[in-house]
Amino acid sequence: MLRFEVSVEDLLRSRFALSPAMELSALLRSLTDRNRPLPRAWAARLRPAFERLRRETELDAFLALHTARSGADFVAPPPRGLGQTWADDLAAIRATPAAAARRELAAAAARPLGRDPRVRAVLDSADAVPRIAEAMDRAWRELLAADWPQLRAICERDVVHRVGVIGEHGWAAAIESLHPGIDWRAGGIELGFFPRGGTVRLVGDGLLLIPSVCVGPSVAAHLEDPWPRTLVYPARGTAALWDAPQAAPGPDALTALVGRARARLLVALDAPASTSHLARSLAMAPGAVGDHLAILRAAGLLVRARSGRSVLYRRTPLGEALVGGSG
Repeated sequence: MLRFEVSVEDLLRSRFALSPAMELSALLRSLTDRNRPLPRAWAARLRPAFERLRRETELDAFLALHTARSGADFVAPPPRGLGQTWADDLAAIRATPAAAARRELAAAAARPLGRDPRVRAVLDSADAVPRIAEAMDRAWRELLAADWPQLRAICERDVVHRVGVIGEHGWAAAIESLHPGIDWRAGGIELGFFPRGGTVRLVGDGLLLIPSVCVGPSVAAHLEDPWPRTLVYPARGTAALWDAPQAAPGPDALTALVGRARARLLVALDAPASTSHLARSLAMAPGAVGDHLAILRAAGLLVRARSGRSVLYRRTPLGEALVGGSG
């Protein structure tokens, strides 16, 4: 069991962030590891390009930097917040001094993939960091960039939901809602399923919480510098995306009543969301989403409220009843 000792100061400093580099790393590892399978439709779509990139770029050198449970720090820099972009991560990776990466490159060279002569030549080279960064950038552009707006919207909506739980029920409930294996007990966070045991004291630095689509179905943790102490957890909505990434909802009673597009929006609003979040997560045009939301709101199925710079929509009791009754 892993336990985080949490003080009041830690709760005040805890925050959420997104990590595109970590999502890319998890995706690439899933394409190589049979124990981390991707959904069949995603794997079938991505694997031909992934195998081509392994031949054409230094992607195998990147893969050699990872084990079943960990990866090199310099290829997944700690994110600064919710606005983190792939450009931010790529710039940080490229700026890594060769000396700072040398220990992790040497460790990779001792692993089976790292002993491949082609991979070993990259890991031992003076320009290993920029070569690996270039391979990662191509992998991002060819494997993940097209899907990232939808995946990012899922993670952003997850954060909106968690903040709502904190406001309504407090931090303990929000932490326990991250995963069934996480408990708040005696002033600390306990992960009963975690392979590494022990106690980690946050000592006033707080906890970084990162929702993820590609990491899972369990929870990952960063416990050592340069990362802050971090929990990476499956974002809400990931399971439905994995189960049927291209599937359209069936002709149930709700669809028959309000139409397919509006039924999708009502079902998707299990947590408050903005027009742009809904458009990205459902792959719909923002204008069409806005029109449908206006009709649903006029019918008394939705209400809206401003939150910072965004306008968030949520279901009314009538909307909840319609979704619940439709199954």
